[in-house]
Parts: sequence; C-alpha cells; structure tokens
Amino acid sequence: MTKRVLITGANSYIGTSFERYIKENYPDDFKIDTLDMLNPRWKEFDFSKYDSIFHVAGIAHADVGNVSEETKQLYYKVNCDLAYKTALKAKESRVKQFIYMSSIIVYGESAPYGKTKVITQDTKPKPANFYGDSKLQAEIKLSPLQEDSFNIVIIRPPMIYGPNSKGNYPVLSKLAHKLPCFPNIKNQRSMLYIENLCEFIYLLIRNNETGLYFPQNEDYASTTKIVNVIRPGIKILGFLNIGVLICSKIPGKISGLCNKAFGSMVYDKSMSNYKNMYNRYSLTESILKTEGIKR
Repeated sequence: MTKRVLITGANSYIGTSFERYIKENYPDDFKIDTLDMLNPRWKEFDFSKYDSIFHVAGIAHADVGNVSEETKQLYYKVNCDLAYKTALKAKESRVKQFIYMSSIIVYGESAPYGKTKVITQDTKPKPANFYGDSKLQAEIKLSPLQEDSFNIVIIRPPMIYGPNSKGNYPVLSKLAHKLPCFPNIKNQRSMLYIENLCEFIYLLIRNNETGLYFPQNEDYASTTKIVNVIRPGIKILGFLNIGVLICSKIPGKISGLCNKAFGSMVYDKSMSNYKNMYNRYSLTESILKTEGIKR
C-alpha cells in the first residue's frame, strides 16, 4: 500500500533530495507532498491524510561566534518551537509517525587535532553552542509526545554531504581542487552521504519506526582521504602536518578552523546498525558521485 508522506519545510537540501530519491527509486511506495513552513497558513493545512510527517524545517550552519540575542532566539523558535508545534498538529490529526532531523552537533564540537572523540550509547549530549542546544531542546520537547499510536523518530546524523550540499564539504572540495599539496592527516570523521540518508529515512517510514537513530556511512572518513579521492594527483606531504599542529595551538579562530577540518569525531559503529541495509554507496563511491566524477 502506498504511504502518504508530508515533508514540512520547503526547499531544504535534505527534503528536496529525499523527494527526488523516492521518485527515482521507490515511486510506487510513497506519495510525497511538501509544505512551506514560512507561510503562517501552514497551521490550516490538513495533516490527517498523511501516514508520516518528515520535518526538515530548520536553521543550520550557524556562525556561532558573533550572533545577536535576537538571532539566537530565532534558532530556538525555528529549530525547537516550530518542530514541537508541527508534531503536536500531526498527533492531533492522527498521523502515525513524526520524523525530526536533529544532529551530531548535540554532542558538541569535535575533538581537537591529534585527539579522537568517540560517541557511544552512553555519551550524554553536551551542546557547545545555541545551535546544538536548539536541536537538543526540540528533542526534549518532542519525546513525551510518543504513544503507541504516534511514533516519534529522532535522527542525529553526522555531517551530511552530496551534490550541491552546503556546509564544510564544498569548502574542502574547493581546497582540494586549488591547493598544490595537502597534509597527511589520519583523523576520523563520521559522515553520511545524502543518498544513504534518504534510503535510511525510506526504511524508517516503511517500517513505521520509533526511537533515536544515528545513521552514518559504513566507513569513517579522513580529511586527507576525501581530498585524495576528489583529486588523486594532489601531493600528500607529511611534513605539512607540523603546520597543522602549529595552527591548532593558535587561540581563537585559526585553531577553531583547524580543529574543525582535522579533528576527529565519530559514532561508535554499533550505534548505526539497522535491520535493513541502508548504505548503498561506499565513502569513495559517494565522493565520486558528489563530485560528478566517473572513474
């Protein structure tokens, strides 16, 4: 039987990618509509005909360094309060499932260069800034809405990347194409290719799941490996690691950028297991697809 899915949040990267993925892979399984949450009339929209609400409306990629109190409040208003109001409406409309996109950011920043942060089932969330806290507060508000007839799903993905994605990946891609050489850093990052995420969400909706999930690619990524896949001809030079080490010790923005690029932060792999296989693409395959490279 075809399930009806409503994506709450228009023009988001994840929402539009998911809609396209379903059309290309499972066109008969889901019928998908999208609702623009910027229009205040969303509250009048009929939710009752849907089996699942996939909530992707939110503000991400914050420059958290110099932000007004007004902007901070906007993050809470959108990432937390709007999600809760949408879930409440879904529950009142007898929708069976509500999916919320949280983030690995609820655990704070990655470990500094040279150290590894491994997140396990026992790791407690500890947001480092208002963006992470706005996501965590949404989770806290949503969880009590769970009932046998209304399933709450919370997803805490790591960095998501794919064709035309935003955030850190396109910055790294530009550097890979421009720099003559790159340091040989063996850091580890949990990452998630957009189509692997879309397959995972498809399975969660198909199986009418509930609970907290931590999807990630099968293999951890290293910054140097990503650069090497993007541009195999780039010179990887170990002595440049000294420069990275020095930059990581400079207080302020430089060490922050350095740790963001070369620090380590991973989910323990056992957290990401699921009864159905969702990682359709390996790390190398996904980077090639992201870059539009055929080899």
